[in-house]
Amino acid sequence: MRRSLSVAAIALSLVAGAVQAQTLVATSNIIVRALDRTLDFTSDTTTSIRDMKVVVAARDDAASFVASAGEIRGAQLEAAFAALREQFPQAREASDLALAETIVAL
Repeated sequence: MRRSLSVAAIALSLVAGAVQAQTLVATSNIIVRALDRTLDFTSDTTTSIRDMKVVVAARDDAASFVASAGEIRGAQLEAAFAALREQFPQAREASDLALAETIVAL
C-alpha cells in the first residue's frame, strides 16, 4: 500500500513538474502532434469524445502516460483506451501514445 502511494506521489510530482516546465510552444506541439495523428476525427466526433465521461476522467492518467513516455499506465486511461477503440474505428489503429496525447489535448 505504501509503495503504491509512493509511486503515485512520485508520478504526480513528475506530472506536476512536467506540466509546469512546458512552454506555450511545447504545449502547442503536443496539440499539433495529437491532431496530426491517425485520429482524423471530425468536430462532431471530437465533441462526442469530450462528452465521454470515461475519457474526461482519464485526462490526469493520460498526462502521466505522456509525461512518462508510456511508463505510467493508470486504470482510468486503460478504460478510456478501451472505450475509444470500441466507439471509434479510427482509434483501433492509433497507438496508445497518440490516444493519450489526444485525451490531453481535449
